[in-house]
Amino acid sequence: MKTLFVIVFVLFYGIANAQTPEKMKLNAGIITEKLAETKQFYTEVLGFGVRFENDFYLLLHTPDESSEVSFLLPNHPSQKPIFQPSFHGKGVYFTIEVEDVDQVYQQIKETGTPIAIELREEVWGDRHFAIVDPNGVGIDIVTYTPPED
Repeated sequence: MKTLFVIVFVLFYGIANAQTPEKMKLNAGIITEKLAETKQFYTEVLGFGVRFENDFYLLLHTPDESSEVSFLLPNHPSQKPIFQPSFHGKGVYFTIEVEDVDQVYQQIKETGTPIAIELREEVWGDRHFAIVDPNGVGIDIVTYTPPED
């Protein structure tokens, strides 16, 4: 009976603590030669913090620490082939949701960062603008507003 209890406990504990979609966390990564420029852009323009950094890897977090993005030096000998080729600056974008897009727009304009898409309102409710990071990644900065019926 004791053995059965242990087996049931182990099975229940294992199922209860298994990785489920609710426990997943995404960390997007870009492979780039521009680690220094990238760090400067994300920390100075967007207020990100550095979670970890070494000579070939940079892990940044949003100001509220709710999200992360990483940057990896290409062709680093510590990395397997799928993590070697450099990103070529096309086909990737990030969306950063903020509470007050107008305020963030003014702050970023004051840094002298070029604005790729000027502040605008969309019919579906977004108020947003866009900038581009040193790697060519488009960054859409948005405040979502539910559309009026």
